[in-house]
Amino acid sequence: MKIAVLDYGSGNVHSATRAVAAAGADVSLTSDFDACVEADGLVVPGVGAFAACMAGLEAVDGGRIIRARLDLGRPVLGICVGHQVLFDEGVEHGVTAPGLGLLPGVVERLQAPVLPHMGWNTVSAADGSVLFSGIEGERFYFVHSYGVRRPGKAPGAKLTWAEHGGDRFVAAVEYGPLSSTQFHPEKSGKAGAKLLQNWAATL
Repeated sequence: MKIAVLDYGSGNVHSATRAVAAAGADVSLTSDFDACVEADGLVVPGVGAFAACMAGLEAVDGGRIIRARLDLGRPVLGICVGHQVLFDEGVEHGVTAPGLGLLPGVVERLQAPVLPHMGWNTVSAADGSVLFSGIEGERFYFVHSYGVRRPGKAPGAKLTWAEHGGDRFVAAVEYGPLSSTQFHPEKSGKAGAKLLQNWAATL
């Protein structure tokens, strides 16, 4: 099994690469178009600001890579800001930046009294979730101040939710070959490792 981790300057690519390798995959860190499209799976990590991650993706033709894979039905996993950029747009500090538009919804500041949302939290897994099979009720590691609070409708999409400070947001998505998590599975211990194994098992 070959998995590519998209290398576009995001800060957590190496921890994501190590975690995916621990799930039993042959992992390469690359931005090569053909290597990313032809791999069994593609991981799109991300940390920092929405607009900066989008700029990094554009610099390596990341949007075209992801769309080419999805057109072929080949799995993609977005993590943290790599999850956020899959949506229509992000609004940070009053500035709106376009996302990839693969999922309907806007990334916006969480309406919680304490931000960032940093640390361990439980999620409410979607019915029939593959990602969370065997790890329902476990805790995952989050670090973010922005999220998708009001997603649009995507027929067939399975949405997993989490809550921070009374505000509810999308913690994970499973939508055909496209999957993503707002939390960091690579920092989430055994539960995160199991989630990555569950995803890898679908490739």
